[in-house]
Amino acid sequence: MANSKVDSGGRDVRRWLSRLAASERRCLRLAVAAGVIATLATLGQLGLLAWVVSALLVEQAPLVSLMPALAAMAALLLVRAVALLVQERQGQTASLRIRTRVRGQLLDHLARLGPGWLATQHSASLASQLVEQVEALDGYFARFRPQLLLAVIAPLLVLLVTLWLDWLAAIFLLLSAPLIPVFMALVGMGAERLNRDQFEAVARLSGHFIDRVRAITTLQLFGRTRSATVEVHAAADDYRRRSMRTLRIAFLSSAVLEFFASVAIAVVAIYVGFGLLGYITYGPSPALTLFSGLLVLLLAPEFFQPLRTLSQHYHDRAAALGAADSLLAILETTPDPVRDDRPARPRLPGVLVELQDACVTHPGRGRVLGPLDLAVAPGEVVALTGASGSGKSSLLQLLAGFVGPGEGGRRVAEGLGVAWMDQRPLLIQGSLADNLRLAAPEASLEHMQEALHRAGLEALLARLPEGLDTHLGERGAGLSGGQAQRLALARVFLSDAPLVLLDEPTASLDEETEAEVVVALQALAREGRSLVIATHHPALITMAHRRLVIDAGRITEVDHV
Repeated sequence: MANSKVDSGGRDVRRWLSRLAASERRCLRLAVAAGVIATLATLGQLGLLAWVVSALLVEQAPLVSLMPALAAMAALLLVRAVALLVQERQGQTASLRIRTRVRGQLLDHLARLGPGWLATQHSASLASQLVEQVEALDGYFARFRPQLLLAVIAPLLVLLVTLWLDWLAAIFLLLSAPLIPVFMALVGMGAERLNRDQFEAVARLSGHFIDRVRAITTLQLFGRTRSATVEVHAAADDYRRRSMRTLRIAFLSSAVLEFFASVAIAVVAIYVGFGLLGYITYGPSPALTLFSGLLVLLLAPEFFQPLRTLSQHYHDRAAALGAADSLLAILETTPDPVRDDRPARPRLPGVLVELQDACVTHPGRGRVLGPLDLAVAPGEVVALTGASGSGKSSLLQLLAGFVGPGEGGRRVAEGLGVAWMDQRPLLIQGSLADNLRLAAPEASLEHMQEALHRAGLEALLARLPEGLDTHLGERGAGLSGGQAQRLALARVFLSDAPLVLLDEPTASLDEETEAEVVVALQALAREGRSLVIATHHPALITMAHRRLVIDAGRITEVDHV
């Protein structure tokens, strides 16, 4: 079985979680301090309660004389409530900040990994990790981390008071205390592994379900909807069984705690009862009074209460360790080859991007591109042609910086902006304006309308009752393939990027739409922007200044048009 501290992949999840907790040390310390104040208020309440009962029954004191003590108990109750509220609020604040920071780190790292790596991952699995697994850290930081210290401090305070009252009763509590965490650790030893398996299962289930939803039309055409439904039910049932195994461990851990706590409290109760009756004459038992005996009995459950609370949050720890292992796997992932986020300027003046003996290597496939030299000047249009799989897309990704050269170098002009468009443009669920603002977040309505006009979508916009506020479904549902392409082209017009990279922009389009896209790209070239187009379309090749023929990752021919 893998160690819960360092898994088989070498990821030290506990150390990572500790570093995250250290970043919010102030809030977590305030939460612990508030918990200590709540414990002290509880001890004061119990002491006053024992004294009031003893005064009423033994000293026959009038109730009126005890009113100050009762008022003090009410005040301590208010102090305890406020302290517990502060403890909860500070823990939640620390947890929220940490989760926000972790999610930001993940998004920044995914951006550094680039579209090349993201294309190899399932979007539903990544979404599950960014949402559910980050949220799984909440209980660990908000409740478990503060309670871990309180489970030591609070019982120690109770033990000191009990020791002052009766050292033999304190010994009974002290002897029972180590049994509880030992058996909790033994019972929960496999909880982290089960939680890690559970998170992996829900990630697979997310991907499995979204794949079936996306392919629902194909499944209906081939009459496979029933079998697909059975597969989804089987995957969901597997997740249910894993969840129940995790819950069984959580309940078993609590049951072990309750058993030993009940036995210890019963032993203390028997000792106090027989001591007050005079059957036990050993040690301090003859000196037991109603006040000391009652207070010891009241303190015994409070001795175990912090451990009970810790047991309730022990599942949060296991869930956080399981989630952290998956999240660290992303954060420790490095693209292959490593991208160069700070490329040097080109050696030649007036060059936007330059490749020098550049190669691209993919794991398991070896070298897929290069070595090759290429320089793209401002206002130049370059057409990339070649058979499918020859390396055109890899060259575009290298020029864009989505992947870095495993060998050789890539140099770009300072502050170079790049616009990207392929045959399956990214469209999000939202309005037309939301999709356009992916390229220019501050774009005005006038600029967006102008971009749609230049992309040939003015007629479509005029037919839409809600105009730019028209809602699109996931992946541009509601638009045809050609309209989606032109919407992506409108984003290119809107971006003002000097370098535009296009991967088969006219693929899968009808002749009329294809001609409109070509006209729009020609207008883009007349603006003086540099275009690098992977294409087989004769009109796009004709408008290029240079034509590069790529074969097996190498430029085998250069035509100057």
